[in-house]
Parts: sequence; C-alpha cells; structure tokens
Amino acid sequence: MSYKTCPEWPELMELAPELQFKHMSVADAQLPFDVLSKISHVSLGDVEMCCDLDHHVFNGAHTDPQVVAALADTHWYEVHEWATSGPGASSHAA
Repeated sequence: MSYKTCPEWPELMELAPELQFKHMSVADAQLPFDVLSKISHVSLGDVEMCCDLDHHVFNGAHTDPQVVAALADTHWYEVHEWATSGPGASSHAA
C-alpha cells in the first residue's frame, strides 16, 4: 500500500480542516463492490483517487473520472459537497 499526502493539502485544509486527503489506488481504498463494478477497462491498482477514507470524502479534481462517476449516489461525498452542504458544513457554521 502506498499513500501520499495530497499536494494541495493547504487548500484542502482551508476547505475541510478536519479531513486528511491521501492519494492511493482504488484497490487500496477498498471501495464497496457496487462502486467497483462501475469501473471498467482499467486495473484497480492503476487507478488513483484522492480521499479521506475515514470520512468517505474524495477530491474530485484528483480522482479518476470513472471513480468520481462510480461514487455518485453513494455514501461518499466530494470535498466541496462535504464542506458546503454535507456533514462538514455544520463545522463551518458560525
């Protein structure tokens, strides 16, 4: 397993300070089968995503488009959705 801190971590910390984004392969992320079954024509070990696994949040700008599409309508949030209308929005409320 190889996890790398996202190079855009300063910007992501401003948007969602409670999250820690790492780059990893989709295989390492151990996504549910219903998500994996929507990703085709690629090796799951070769496709990368940028995410906080503990909070089920991904950075769409650094995630393969097939993975972004596969995560739609699941319990996963894109980081901007998390911070504006998802669970992260309440931590930014004044």
